[in-house]
Amino acid sequence: MENTYRIAELVIRMKPEYAPLLPQSEAYRYDGREEYDYRIHISEEMYLEYEKRFPEADRPLIEYMMTGAQFYSALIHRQGLLLHASAVELDGKAYLFSAPSGTGKSTHTSLWLKEFAPRARILNDDKPALRLQDGKFYVYGTPWSGKSDQSLNLKVPLQGIAFLSRGEENRISHASSLFAIRSVLEQTVRPKEPSAASMLMDLINQLVQYVPIYTLQCNMEPEAAHVSYQTMLKGEML
Repeated sequence: MENTYRIAELVIRMKPEYAPLLPQSEAYRYDGREEYDYRIHISEEMYLEYEKRFPEADRPLIEYMMTGAQFYSALIHRQGLLLHASAVELDGKAYLFSAPSGTGKSTHTSLWLKEFAPRARILNDDKPALRLQDGKFYVYGTPWSGKSDQSLNLKVPLQGIAFLSRGEENRISHASSLFAIRSVLEQTVRPKEPSAASMLMDLINQLVQYVPIYTLQCNMEPEAAHVSYQTMLKGEML
């Protein structure tokens, strides 16, 4: 039986069957209106086709990936995107840290939790949703929160995004528009459909226009959290 969920203010119908999606989606269960914005469904034929293409993938992983992809398809048509990032909520603002897997974005946000406890919380540790509403970007937790299952069903104004790399010193600076656009594209899904791809580019251009975006070089010492926070808190545009 399908259940109803409210994710990033979209009402979704789906039927999770496996971990990690099944337990991670519980916080998003919704008992409101019967109408829904989008139905996520994976048929047996879709499972078999995916298993043929990727023999190493089991059904829990296939469910997690394919439901996330279908949700993204709904989100992009409603001025939203999923960004591969670790998102921290601190004092009512969302700070996002994005980088290729293994770079240390989750390690960096763990420093925020320690240094700014108890005010800091992980909003989502893998794929937060971003939506543009009334000229402002907001960040939402989603059930697609990675292996750590750190996610909150909240809507928080986006304060800034930092693209992270490792270094011996802690330095943060504004990113150029070209770097910001390229980095966002690298850490989200680029749809094949031309109209959806055009929507994504329009949205990213507005993201760069409205939200401060930074490059962050950092080590894994507590100072790194303070260096990034002190700059991102100001919210200054380039």
